[in-house]
Amino acid sequence: MDITGRILYEDNHLVVVNKPAGILVQGDETGDQTLSDFVKQYLKTKYQKPGAVFLGVIHRIDRPVSGVVVFARTSKALTRMNEKFRTREVQKSYLAIVEGQPAESSATLVHWLRKNESANKVTAFKRETKDAQRCELSYKKINSSGKLSLLEVKPVTGRSHQIRAQLSTIGCPIYGDLKYGSENKMEDQSICLHAYRLAFIHPVTLEPVTYTAPVPGIQIDRKSTRLNSSHT
Repeated sequence: MDITGRILYEDNHLVVVNKPAGILVQGDETGDQTLSDFVKQYLKTKYQKPGAVFLGVIHRIDRPVSGVVVFARTSKALTRMNEKFRTREVQKSYLAIVEGQPAESSATLVHWLRKNESANKVTAFKRETKDAQRCELSYKKINSSGKLSLLEVKPVTGRSHQIRAQLSTIGCPIYGDLKYGSENKMEDQSICLHAYRLAFIHPVTLEPVTYTAPVPGIQIDRKSTRLNSSHT
């Protein structure tokens, strides 16, 4: 896969990519090619590197999710970015089309997530639970039409499947997310969740940076729908 057109930003320390849905960020037991593989090939070709290309995976988004992913091109950037994610110095914004209308137009959700590794699925509990990790996000309803709502979601923590499970728990599963209760299937097996924006202090230049991924067009109920990314 040629990802040249999906590069949002690059310098000597970072490369930022708009990941398409359906591709893994990092390898797993499937052995499928990953976004990391494609970025390495892009760098190897562009800069005519004869040997192995260093590329550090800083964070991941789920396979059926699209949007901003940042990789490190140097070990210095990798170490510093890992620390930024660990200490929650990175501001993350997602856009989601969900089924149903949330009870409140904006709210903060706190749950405890327990993961079933064999099923690759998490369960959200409203109270502290054994072997479960605390997770938190805030959301704001941007628009709604019929049985669907468009939400801006800002996770505070970065747990596996967090947004998917938490929104499902309040009765608003993400459109296309069959694993977490959606009644609708996307033809390409993606879900209507897009990692829209990342903002942080650059690990080397120390300047504030913001990277935004254009929102993909999607097909819902036989009508072409494009999420409105013009809000701030």
